[in-house]
Amino acid sequence: MDREVLATRRSVGICDVTTLGKIDIQGTDAGAFLDKVYANTFSTLPVGKCRYGLMLREDGIVFDDGTTARMGEHEFVMTTTTANAVTVFRHLEFCRQCLWPDMDVQMISTTEAWAQFSVAGPNARKLLQKVVDQDISDAAFPYMGAGNITVCGGLRARLFRISFSGELAFEIAVPTRYGDALLRELLAQGAEFDAIVYGTEALGVMRIEKGHVAGGELNGQSTALHMGLGKMVSQKKDSIGMVLSQREGLTDPDGYRLVGVRPVDPQGKLVAGSHFLAIGAEPLAANDGGWLSSKVYSPHVGSDIALGYLKGGDAKIGTRMRAVNLVGGTETLVDIVSPHFVDPDGGRLRG
Repeated sequence: MDREVLATRRSVGICDVTTLGKIDIQGTDAGAFLDKVYANTFSTLPVGKCRYGLMLREDGIVFDDGTTARMGEHEFVMTTTTANAVTVFRHLEFCRQCLWPDMDVQMISTTEAWAQFSVAGPNARKLLQKVVDQDISDAAFPYMGAGNITVCGGLRARLFRISFSGELAFEIAVPTRYGDALLRELLAQGAEFDAIVYGTEALGVMRIEKGHVAGGELNGQSTALHMGLGKMVSQKKDSIGMVLSQREGLTDPDGYRLVGVRPVDPQGKLVAGSHFLAIGAEPLAANDGGWLSSKVYSPHVGSDIALGYLKGGDAKIGTRMRAVNLVGGTETLVDIVSPHFVDPDGGRLRG
């Protein structure tokens, strides 16, 4: 896994992300419909661009996240998390049929219709340009760009310039029956760059290094504000969960906030599920400051790192605490840091 992470950050890696949910949404009201189901705005998204979106439950808790691309004036392609692919589609159908039946919007799940690969790393563009028929330079295909393209001399495909790793990255999709052939062609063309295939475990390491939320953070208890994404919840429109996300108990400045965690001793071990305690505090519920939601070993940092929810976390970055796991009998002195361990200013992924 360390080899895959380092090789991707050094040159280029390819990951199969076909399992992500994919939903084609079309109709003259498609943009307005997305404004209602997403906390942020999609009706103003230009054609040929994609945007990260947050979907809330009615109680204001984050339900799912993913990117949605505008492929045409009335045509969008939504991606969901793998675990919620069916649940999100069922939710959208309920909204379409029962909440807003008069809206002109149609949708179909295309999860199994497209094979999709993430190509990430400093040489990602150089590799993809060998198989993509169109120009994908930064000027022609900027960050968060999306479009219908062709590959290998005419095969229809979709390309999205999005990154889950913090590196320059694209996601390329072809009809499922061509997925194996495309992967083999990418590896063949990428030989000069020492391209490798990396798995979801390595992907998980890189997403934590970058500070992206995933399963451990999308725990059914967290709001956009808890995740550091509160500004994404638009106050200029109504959407599912928007009003209840502003409840006093969920907007407390001393409430949980996403932070990065690193052991003071690089050899120190972190355990997901450990609880934050102030130095010298007894391990009692009254002193519980939060918990570690996801933990990995980072070959980039050279130690264990973690993401976690800490009470008043924004104000505690730069301080030290204890990460205590009473079940496992472990305790580690940790630094509370920014959740962005890699490329905090976004320079790499916009390169």
